[in-house]
Amino acid sequence: MARPDKTAAVAELTEDFRTATATVLTEYRGLTVTSMKKLRRALGENTKYSVVKNTLTKIAAKDAGVDLSADLLAGPSAIAFIKGDPIAAAKSMRDFAKENPLLVIKGGIYEGKAITPKELMELANLESREVLLAKLAGAMKGSFAKAARIIDALRIKMEAVSEPTAKNAEAEVPAPAATTEDVVVAEVTEEVTTPEATPETEEKE
Repeated sequence: MARPDKTAAVAELTEDFRTATATVLTEYRGLTVTSMKKLRRALGENTKYSVVKNTLTKIAAKDAGVDLSADLLAGPSAIAFIKGDPIAAAKSMRDFAKENPLLVIKGGIYEGKAITPKELMELANLESREVLLAKLAGAMKGSFAKAARIIDALRIKMEAVSEPTAKNAEAEVPAPAATTEDVVVAEVTEEVTTPEATPETEEKE
């Protein structure tokens, strides 16, 4: 490979290392071209699976600040640069390896740390982000519905308690006390309606 081509290849690999959420190194010896295409489809469009040269990969990893052990770069290598959900990609790689034993998973990098093939399989056994989000949404929906039922029940209970209380309060309200104005009016009315003594009445007496 000419030097400019090597420089470009290293730059591309370095960028892949930097932008990947997880990286899985494999040995693909014995896999057919058709099998490789099938694996790429299984990994999805958010994962880049490429055959690489170990020497260039070592340089690119160093440039990206990724520490790769020597055993990960032994033999013919192909790397899966995962840029989507690492759990979903790990599941796809696990399932493909079961059907195609010639694919050897050597290890990888996850969250900046080296992981073994066993740890990668443990990651694959976890629930994917989509499943976890769906469960969370279902739990939240159930919680909101339960809270709404409790609030509605409390409202009905409060209304039932406050209604008889309001009626009792209305029945117990005393008649308004007579004001000074009412007393004056009553006295004036009495004076007007009481007949005064006339001369004729006095003569009769």
